[in-house]
Amino acid sequence: MKIAIYPGSFDPITNGHLDIIERSAQIFDKVVVAVSINSQKSPLFSIEERIEIVKSVTSHIENVEVKTFTGLLAEFAIKENAKVLIKGLRAVSDFEYEFQMALMNKKIQPELETLFMMCNKEYSYLSSSIVKEVGRLGGDLSGLVPDSLIERIKNKLK
Repeated sequence: MKIAIYPGSFDPITNGHLDIIERSAQIFDKVVVAVSINSQKSPLFSIEERIEIVKSVTSHIENVEVKTFTGLLAEFAIKENAKVLIKGLRAVSDFEYEFQMALMNKKIQPELETLFMMCNKEYSYLSSSIVKEVGRLGGDLSGLVPDSLIERIKNKLK
């Protein structure tokens, strides 16, 4: 079975994230969406809320599982029997950081590969940070996140 890990904070999950998940699920037998716990960040949504949200917006994709992890991503991937990490890239600026991380993950677990997947052009500007900023300023979140999350995000930002 070909298993891939798609890691991120998903705070909140965007349509760009969802696009990468859907496309990855067409390539791999199983995609584990790994929601990270980062003690250095103060997320908008709790880890429990993020897991529930990601599960709800990916429920239509049979071969997607949602889990949480702390610690080293490479070790989590091996624990999940995954050989591939999926990293979405929006621009060249993403590549430099993600390339460094891929090399470090390879050093930790030599059998682990990183697949860089380009986002669709319609999401090249999109990030969770931008979604939160637009929401804080009262902007329209349509097309940025799944429609089912718009009111939930607005309520969190009040």
